[in-house]
Amino acid sequence: MLFGREHVERYQETDGAEGHDWQGTTTLLLTTVGRKSGQKRTTPLIYRRKGDDAYTVIASKGGADEPPLWFTNLQANAEVEVQVLGDRFAARARTATPEEKPELWKAMAETWPAFDDYQKKTEREIPVVVLERV
Repeated sequence: MLFGREHVERYQETDGAEGHDWQGTTTLLLTTVGRKSGQKRTTPLIYRRKGDDAYTVIASKGGADEPPLWFTNLQANAEVEVQVLGDRFAARARTATPEEKPELWKAMAETWPAFDDYQKKTEREIPVVVLERV
């Protein structure tokens, strides 16, 4: 099973032929710029499409009380890079609005039911992030 750095490398090397399909779901690669380091960081994340030009991901960190670093990075700089299979593109990240979050969360939890468990583990409201192609 691919995970972490190996997941990112195999995904990039094979245009997602290895790494896109993962444990019964699908992943994309999200590249953010470190808010302190200025270095690019790439993370594989479970996703769902949102319309024609957007994708949703969840900033769960497995239900930890602090958000994942990629989320704090995009709060400082919403300009990101996304790779879905062989498609690489620039995107702008935003947190889903309170009005759209319930529907997006439900769709993501259908894709990866553990998201509901992660929310129960923390008092932090886990954000849904929308990645919109620019």
